Amino acid sequence: MQINKEQPIGIFDSGIGGLTVAHAIRTLMPEESLLYFGDTAHLPYGDKSEAAIQAYSVKIADVLLRRQCKVIVIACNSASSAAYNLLKEYVHRSVEVINVIDPMVDLVVGKFANQSVGLIGTRRTIQSGIYAEKINARQAGITLKSLATPLLVPMIEEGFFNNQISDKIIHEYLDDPHLKGIEALVLGCTHYPLVKEEIASFFSKRIAVLDSSEVVAQSLRDYLRQAGLLNVKRSAPDHFLVSDYTESFEASTKQFFRESVHLEKYALWG
Repeated sequence: MQINKEQPIGIFDSGIGGLTVAHAIRTLMPEESLLYFGDTAHLPYGDKSEAAIQAYSVKIADVLLRRQCKVIVIACNSASSAAYNLLKEYVHRSVEVINVIDPMVDLVVGKFANQSVGLIGTRRTIQSGIYAEKINARQAGITLKSLATPLLVPMIEEGFFNNQISDKIIHEYLDDPHLKGIEALVLGCTHYPLVKEEIASFFSKRIAVLDSSEVVAQSLRDYLRQAGLLNVKRSAPDHFLVSDYTESFEASTKQFFRESVHLEKYALWG
């Protein structure tokens, strides 16, 4: 596939979480056009099997490639851990595939060597052990303390954040003794930036709360610049595809991008 600067950036996630990444990309690179796929029919990915996530990811990659995306961003930790290597092979180098885990690992290793770092995420991400594997391989003396927080994604998808319900659930998780003594906390799910302030407040802002959205956007810009694919003039509007229409997703999309958006329903399986 011939790639040029004007082609859109393809981004996908199981639901609204990836919008945090899309928004960071839009903020950092306003000249780029985005094509976002929210797989709302199968959310959340965090409690799905590896095989299921891989099947969804390949189907979505097909859609993004047919829509002539110049790069694919996996804006989901669960899909990044389960399907990144498969997608790299599947696209046969026709486009670059960027995940949300590697840029965060680079940040943690660069800033928190020889410290204790917490990680919260979906069951799929935590059970995969991918953060521990990648961080330990860098031999930076980091002690990683991982905790699965499976209720956070459905809570956020249902719009329960910045209220008493979300506050109670977040406190219940973060009060776990396993996270005692950490000096930074990695938000290992792209949904979690939506409750970042609540999480920071729990720790009285004493520790660094790290989300991948801005880090991934910067990594993407570096790649596009190096590959000569950084757009200099926006040539098309953003498009948002969903595998199942939900009012909450449309409302969240409008909230993130502060403009009216049109959701196009695209069923992965007919």
